[in-house]
Amino acid sequence: MTNMKKMTMIPLLASFILGGTLWSGGFTANAATAATTSTTASTSTTTTSGKSENPQTNHLPNIKILATGGTIAGSSAVNTDTTGYKAGALGVETLINAVPEMKSIANVSGEQVVNVGSPDVNNEILLKLAKRTNELLAKDDVDGIVITHGTDTLEETAYFLNLVIKSDKPVVVVGSMRPATAISADGPFNLYNAVKVAGASSSKGQGVLVLLNDRIGAARYITKTNTTAVDTFKSVEQGYLGAVVGDQVYYYNKSIHKHTTSSVFDITNLTQLPQVDILYEYQNNGRYLYDAAIAAGAKGIVVAGSGNGSLSKTSSEGAEAAGKKGIIIARSSRVGSGVVSPSTKDAASNFVSTDSLNPQKARILLMLALTQTHDVNQIQSFFNEY
Repeated sequence: MTNMKKMTMIPLLASFILGGTLWSGGFTANAATAATTSTTASTSTTTTSGKSENPQTNHLPNIKILATGGTIAGSSAVNTDTTGYKAGALGVETLINAVPEMKSIANVSGEQVVNVGSPDVNNEILLKLAKRTNELLAKDDVDGIVITHGTDTLEETAYFLNLVIKSDKPVVVVGSMRPATAISADGPFNLYNAVKVAGASSSKGQGVLVLLNDRIGAARYITKTNTTAVDTFKSVEQGYLGAVVGDQVYYYNKSIHKHTTSSVFDITNLTQLPQVDILYEYQNNGRYLYDAAIAAGAKGIVVAGSGNGSLSKTSSEGAEAAGKKGIIIARSSRVGSGVVSPSTKDAASNFVSTDSLNPQKARILLMLALTQTHDVNQIQSFFNEY
């Protein structure tokens, strides 16, 4: 190799190594630099919810980030660890400070609602998050909301919000499949894109959106399909609503199901939600799980049936016994896609079919339906419309 080639390669190699070192920490890699930058930047980009006092940012949308924890705020001592990390280890300000590029597209402020792994999101947290989101969206100085969330139950929270948010302003739920400390953490870019989508005028009236891996999904249709892959969130049957490409937001589809401002569900005065349990259909299953749900006070039971929401003779006996006690039985499917078609025998047994909703989303809708009525025909209409 000539001396000239050596002189050219050395700075390129140094640049590559330096860049790799800086990025290997995901969110935490940029934290120190971002923290320094944030001390001199307008406070509206990190901690305030009002309009920016900086004339150069007055034209930017005001986006509030509500953090709930999850992998996107996860941390591990090993930067190749993508499974053994601690979820919810970082706070919302760390997430914001580590992506300073967001201040060029929005006036961003943050609020920590909870900091848990998403398997620990319960009904109390759902109500707290939804009420706070509605409070913020009612303010003139909030143009959109981004919610950071763990991916395991993200689709359930997103669908719940889709049914109870009372605004057409954008609400975007975002997560990541790799913790903030991973070499190729997907959280920073996901968060940047979520803010971009929440600030886009074309996102208004689209219902609650889910943003991961550059794709924009409808809360009604999107679901997690892979345990660890970064492209896990898919709408297999209905497709995505849009995508973020080259820093631009594109929409191609709309959700036809009722949501947000067209929804009848109102959680303003609710302090708790009805108990709804999910039971799984399998060969040689027993009736005792239905009896246990009845004894535990379930107001509704979602059955993850086989095929087209099919129940075994044993399950049918348990479900019909529950139906006679006034418990609503919602037939869903364990298959993963497709519509569970209604049966002429459903209403007589206090059964409803769940359309294309998977069991976990069917549970969300059934809980809210039971806050409105116990009439099986009315509840069936909710599953047809939402």
